[in-house]
Amino acid sequence: MPLQMSREVFITCAVTGSGATQDRSPHVPRAPAEIAASAIEAARAGAAIVHCHVREPDTGAPSRRLDLYRELTDRIRSADVDVVLNLTAGMGGDMVFGDPESPLPLNPAGTDMIGATARLAHVAECLPEICTLDCGTMNFAEADYVMTNTPGMLRAMGRQITALGVRPEIECFDTGHLWFARELVRESVLEAPALVQLCMGVPWGAPDDLPTFLAMVGNVPPDWVFSAFSLGRNQMAYVAAAILAGGHVRVGLEDNLWLGKGQLATNAQLVERAVTIAEAMGARVLTAPEVRAKLGLTKRTPTR
Repeated sequence: MPLQMSREVFITCAVTGSGATQDRSPHVPRAPAEIAASAIEAARAGAAIVHCHVREPDTGAPSRRLDLYRELTDRIRSADVDVVLNLTAGMGGDMVFGDPESPLPLNPAGTDMIGATARLAHVAECLPEICTLDCGTMNFAEADYVMTNTPGMLRAMGRQITALGVRPEIECFDTGHLWFARELVRESVLEAPALVQLCMGVPWGAPDDLPTFLAMVGNVPPDWVFSAFSLGRNQMAYVAAAILAGGHVRVGLEDNLWLGKGQLATNAQLVERAVTIAEAMGARVLTAPEVRAKLGLTKRTPTR
């Protein structure tokens, strides 16, 4: 597929994530009020979409609590700035094995394995416009941790997401994930054209070198919509790379804590930098209503 630069770009801000970053920067939000405030600031800075996880307010540990998701969702929807809400559905598929000679039983301290319906309970409760679907299993560079998304699990989750009227954002960490994403569309589990997030530089998925990125882009069907990001120091380079390749942009503290050497970033600052890069390249940054029209999304109202 030939490269064709995007002239209109939407920016997603990944606000807090579920990684162990909460003690590495004071700007990583923990409580729902903090996550919502950071998301709203990112929207004011130019993000049309905010991608959100929740954390335990006291410890910052990743959480699946419905009350935290409800509070976060209502705070964002009640804000005086318009933004598309994208909730993670990646929690609940974590397996941590024992040592190589005794891998079983699984380590209960890090293992969190639940069924498809439980993994989507907060999505059914809050009905975000978008939720993520991690389209494959992979090793993570955190002990012997495996992110587990089997074909059966993905088919079950995909059908439930579609039935809820939520738009799945298919997160692909390698080319095989894109292969299976195309199969889910072929089987009518997911609707076409699909929305894809290319996740680059996440150990041990696809490295963020340009030949690998172009291979990932080349495996995205031409009528699908894709966005891309990389971790750490390459986050802003991938703003330019994604736009040049015809895609959209993701930045935020889930993927990178730094604005520059020795300078910890806020989500709003990362979005502002992405806006500057996009506009300097000649692209126009889309608003939330324009993204809804582009992706066929329905704006939801607060529940309280």
